[in-house]
Amino acid sequence: MSINSRRIKFVSISLPILYGNHAIKLTPEKRKSSTTRTTPIPPEHTHEWTVFFKPLLEDIDLTSIIKKITFKLHETYDNPIRTLESPPYQITETGWGEFEIIIKIHFKSNIELGINEKNFQIFHSLKLHPYNPQQMLQQQQMLQIQQQQQEEEEVNNVGGNNGNSTGNSTGNGVGEEKEKDMVVHSVLYDELVFNEPTEKTFELLTLKPINLIPYKLSNFNKRDQEFIRPDEINELNRLEIYINKINQEIEYQKNQYKLLEQEKLALLE
Repeated sequence: MSINSRRIKFVSISLPILYGNHAIKLTPEKRKSSTTRTTPIPPEHTHEWTVFFKPLLEDIDLTSIIKKITFKLHETYDNPIRTLESPPYQITETGWGEFEIIIKIHFKSNIELGINEKNFQIFHSLKLHPYNPQQMLQQQQMLQIQQQQQEEEEVNNVGGNNGNSTGNSTGNGVGEEKEKDMVVHSVLYDELVFNEPTEKTFELLTLKPINLIPYKLSNFNKRDQEFIRPDEINELNRLEIYINKINQEIEYQKNQYKLLEQEKLALLE
């Protein structure tokens, strides 16, 4: 047994990852210009989408431990199991319906190198339609404002404002976007937890800080595959709203049960 393949007892290490998809509604122009298919897009297909898997941070290289990533699509697709052995781990397709995609992470099995971890499996529900179109427009508008502020800060840091900023990007941009032109983003944050990893795996996963969620986008044009602190806060706020709704519904059902019990007792008297 290799020295590096010895496992570290009572230790766990997590690897933050992102997975999900982005989708856009197909237009006649998009159908003609699409380069993702070697055959014509079927007329019943309404959206083009990309599903992906990646580490949270761009500068984290997982090729030393990941052998391949497989995406299992709906059985109606040709070759429903797609395999990628190098990044970017993503595939693009067209379709009309939402379904569950199985993402499987296969790790290299090399005892001599000290890498011998169990494979992970993730289930992702393909998202083609926004939860709330109006809310989505507002979020995109806020992101555009943040991006403009970020660019202005960078300009100021290198020598002051050059006076060329128009300041009207939020007035005529996203706010007037039509629903059919919106890109739907479904980006999910998760962590792969390695219990008692090998010494080599532990070494590879601790070369750089890997669990720092960034506060702002590194590139606004890559919004489809980024997760930032405001996203985490928004998700927590949504969860709080849903939890409150569930608690209200539970309370309502309890009151209804009490009323029914009272009616039952009244009938028995």
